[in-house]
Amino acid sequence: MAETLIGTPEQLRDPNYTPALAKAIPLGIQHVLAMFVSNVTPAIIVAGAAGFGFGSNSPDFPELLYLIQMSMLFAGVATLLQTITIGPVGAALPIVQGTSFAFLPIMIPLAADKGVDGLAALFGGVVIGGLFHACLGFFIGRIRFALPPLVTGLVVTMIGLALVKVGIQYAAGGVPAIGTPEYGSFLNWSAALVVIFVTLGLKFFTGGMLSISAVLLGLIAGYIYALFAGMLSFDAIATSWTRAAAFALPQPFKYGFEFSIAAVVGFCLMAFVSAVETVGDVSGITKGGAGREATEAEISGATFADGLGSAIAGLFGGFPNTSFSQNVGLIAMTGVMSRHVVTCGAIFLIICGLVPKVGGVIRTVPIEVLGGGVIVMFGMVVAAGISMLSEVAWNRRNMVIFAIALSIGLGLQLEPGAVQHLPDTARILMTSGLLPAAAIAIILNLILPDPLEPAATDEISGGMSGGK
Repeated sequence: MAETLIGTPEQLRDPNYTPALAKAIPLGIQHVLAMFVSNVTPAIIVAGAAGFGFGSNSPDFPELLYLIQMSMLFAGVATLLQTITIGPVGAALPIVQGTSFAFLPIMIPLAADKGVDGLAALFGGVVIGGLFHACLGFFIGRIRFALPPLVTGLVVTMIGLALVKVGIQYAAGGVPAIGTPEYGSFLNWSAALVVIFVTLGLKFFTGGMLSISAVLLGLIAGYIYALFAGMLSFDAIATSWTRAAAFALPQPFKYGFEFSIAAVVGFCLMAFVSAVETVGDVSGITKGGAGREATEAEISGATFADGLGSAIAGLFGGFPNTSFSQNVGLIAMTGVMSRHVVTCGAIFLIICGLVPKVGGVIRTVPIEVLGGGVIVMFGMVVAAGISMLSEVAWNRRNMVIFAIALSIGLGLQLEPGAVQHLPDTARILMTSGLLPAAAIAIILNLILPDPLEPAATDEISGGMSGGK
């Protein structure tokens, strides 16, 4: 069906093919809808950690809208770098960029530690980390050996585990409600459960765009439920729409720029993980859409665009970007490999990012409703990490590496007071849990001998090691 309506099989497998605009624009917007919620959620979470007021009458309301606006705008800009390319920057493939969840365990402590004043250091870290990320494009192929599934799977799992608490807090009523009778009420949980059940129903009992946009449609269902349940009023929606400007440009260094060792080290280390994720997404696109392996130029170009897009975003108050895996699956499903389709989606994102009223509408979503979507999304991050770990051969060596890294990383997340006597920089890095776990896994994987003799391996491993 797709071949007859959009192009020939050869054209559909060609990244440079341009379908008619009447087909390309809807396909591009479909890509945006598939990633829209995931793209703006990190901005809302960081804003909450920084102490921004969430109500439409809050003096912080314009600041919150600005962070949402930048998430949309620079996701579009970073996507254009991938599809249109500038010299060696960009893969010239249909790669959709969006705000990365991977950096949240680094950003949340930075924002929570000093509130709004901590944003200068946070965005300084985004810029420097983005430039470092771009530099990885020169040798990404040569460092992949240090990040096997044992390491990347552990890190992605840790990212999800670090964030699931946020989803539960949101579903129960949000951090400001903790300690009040409303926190954890049936009304709050009912809104979150509506989102979860509708998302599951659409994901598994429908197909096509309904299934792909299940989280977005689940949030819309929860939004409607919140209106009827009295959790949200039409007056609040009207106030949000009225207070938001019709058009606004990004402001350079809006929150200042500060060099923080903790932020820079954290963002640079996470750039390794993000770069490897992008390599996997590029390979998934070329295999699923064109039936071939990705070239070195495509991999390095995608990494350049990843880092440069993040650095540019940080200058204006945007967060780090990475390739979005859900859109890789969308390409395999539609069979349309055209990068120009994704370019249409990028332009749509940029337009949304220049219109704060879009962010105003997004911000009226009750935090309990958002919590339902976040529970699903962050749970999927954990599931993705476990899926990566399934590629590991679980001999004694790999089990010990995983056990030590997970125990220390997760333990420091759960008990941050254990390192309260460390200097501020080291304390922030350690209590994220993510960075110590990643460092331990990488170092142990590189220095511990890989047993080759059958007598030295566990029976369940079959005498093979998947750690390297």
